[in-house]
Amino acid sequence: MSPTVNVLGVTLDNLSRAELFARLQQGVYLAANVDVIMKLRADPEFHAIFHQAEFRICDSQIVQLGSRFLGAPIVEKISGSDLLGEYCAHHAQNPAVKLFLLGAGPGVAAEAQRRINARTGRDIVVAAHSPSFGFEKKPEECAALAKLVNESGATALAVGVGAPKQEKFIMAYKAQMPNIRVFMAVGATIDFEAGNVPRAPAWMSRSGLEWAYRLWREPKRLWRRYLVDDLPFFWLLLKQKLGLDTFSKQRR
Repeated sequence: MSPTVNVLGVTLDNLSRAELFARLQQGVYLAANVDVIMKLRADPEFHAIFHQAEFRICDSQIVQLGSRFLGAPIVEKISGSDLLGEYCAHHAQNPAVKLFLLGAGPGVAAEAQRRINARTGRDIVVAAHSPSFGFEKKPEECAALAKLVNESGATALAVGVGAPKQEKFIMAYKAQMPNIRVFMAVGATIDFEAGNVPRAPAWMSRSGLEWAYRLWREPKRLWRRYLVDDLPFFWLLLKQKLGLDTFSKQRR
């Protein structure tokens, strides 16, 4: 098994779930689905910071199937939406792990905190905060958020504000949060954990159809992402297979 796999010029770690949790003691966890890969190809800054992360994980059944098509199969898809709950369950009896939730709309992160702590059986989430809309464009607010997180007593931070905002925030401000050992970019997971947004049925996720469920739930917000921005993924995958995608060749 190759330790890494190149999918359209994005290098992903080829780790099982068990291997990831054994290693996820310190560092930055970022995940890639089809939409993230397309954004990475279009945004050189995002591409550069993504590859600075210690853990770059496949977050999509479609990306996993694509890796098989390329002849370098990724051993397991590890959804970011599953990771947060599994991380808390894994460390339920480890008092050294304390989590800060940053993201989602007003009050949503606090509700996710309440639910996770109730399920885990201890206050593993020590603080939660929903940043203002457009916070990423306000350096003063970003610095204040980093200070809030660092002084919270947390040792792990889950940021759920969407790609590439969450990844860029983590990489830009992690040096200002020396008390945090593990950083995780988790997308819509905080909404899921709060019950604010329903998850797709498990069979749809396993079949690579979670995108269809989300599109059905939020067509106005997601139609362009899934039906316009992400569709070239399949053509580009064929080009990489045939050795015609120069972007992928340059980034092996």
